[in-house]
Amino acid sequence: MEPLVTDQSGQVAKAKSFRYAARQPILTADEKLFGYELLFRDGIQNSFGSADGNAASLSVLDASILMGIDVLCDGRRAFINCTRDLLLKEFFTLLPPEQTAVEILETVPADSLVVDACRRLKASGYLIVLDDFSEAEPREQLIELADIIKVDLRTTPLATAAAMVHHYGKPHRRMLAEKVETREEFTAAQKAGFGYFQGYFFRKPELMQTREIPANKLIYLRLLRAISEPELDARLIEECIKGETSLCYRLLRYINSHAFGLRMEVRSVRHAMTILGEREMRRWIRLVVSLVAAQNKPSDLILSALTRARFCELVAPKAAKGTTDLFLLGLLSLMDSILDLPMAVLLEGISIEQDMRCALLGEPSPLSVLFKLMLAEEGGQWEQAEEVSALLKLPPGYASECQWEAMTWARQMTTES
Repeated sequence: MEPLVTDQSGQVAKAKSFRYAARQPILTADEKLFGYELLFRDGIQNSFGSADGNAASLSVLDASILMGIDVLCDGRRAFINCTRDLLLKEFFTLLPPEQTAVEILETVPADSLVVDACRRLKASGYLIVLDDFSEAEPREQLIELADIIKVDLRTTPLATAAAMVHHYGKPHRRMLAEKVETREEFTAAQKAGFGYFQGYFFRKPELMQTREIPANKLIYLRLLRAISEPELDARLIEECIKGETSLCYRLLRYINSHAFGLRMEVRSVRHAMTILGEREMRRWIRLVVSLVAAQNKPSDLILSALTRARFCELVAPKAAKGTTDLFLLGLLSLMDSILDLPMAVLLEGISIEQDMRCALLGEPSPLSVLFKLMLAEEGGQWEQAEEVSALLKLPPGYASECQWEAMTWARQMTTES
């Protein structure tokens, strides 16, 4: 893949080739990010869901090498689908074993060659994963080699899944529940004994028992509201930052970093704010509020929020009209989950444009099309992404290049923070 090139304004320059990558998070029982299943395609016509499984899996391998697993998976395990052909050709040995989980598809027969290939990979440190495990499992000979067994909760009744956990789950073998979409499903799968969970249940805020919002969350909301105003209230922002120790520490650490090359000592929060200036102050607050507020949340939440924000910002010059701050649109789209607040409550009192408010609430808006594009790129819904890109009159592959740059940027922001 040719590196993505940006001009001085940060806009993505046209590339000669396009790469399309998406990922689905895999979490532990305590909701820590364990890894990602990678979805990938190469070019407009080559869909990941095509009949040619070899081409799809080979594209994932290619992308993992060229793009870097660290960026694609934030340093966690990469779960990559594996066909019989790719397994026997040992292409997976091109990837680092400590970061790779080889998913044996349900279509791969457990013959002697496949068993031997899995044994070699396991001995080298790769995780062996059995995908789409079922009651009538034809891959019986691979079970003892498996580190993780995946069960689809959409096709397997919970009672059956629980019995499978009891039968196949061992200290050296963990069970993974995939397509977990609600908090209730996650809790039920936890009780059934699953150790890993794949799905987006954690991106939905839990229902509030009361309308009372914790003090620290009020500070984050006040800051988000403050930076959405045309004129910054420096006194209010200073008060909020001083009221949250972690925010104050991060600001002073940030302003004293090598990036600013300061030779003077920063004496106070107000002094730091003056040095930053209004534009940089708005940007810093957006980032740091997201990082601090999500400290006890799965790291995928903050990565996705920052990726969405940067994606919208990159696409904005070609896809949007007016002066709407689309970085804020992307960031706020997951802030309800980060703060565990319903979106309607989150937006109360925040001075954002009506078009953005409607898009965030799922109501008709001129920004709805861009919002759909953001979600389609993130979820690897390539056909829908192309259709929406066409509506926005974006060049072929432009949105996917923006998504890749946004993922890289988000990784850098969270690593350096």
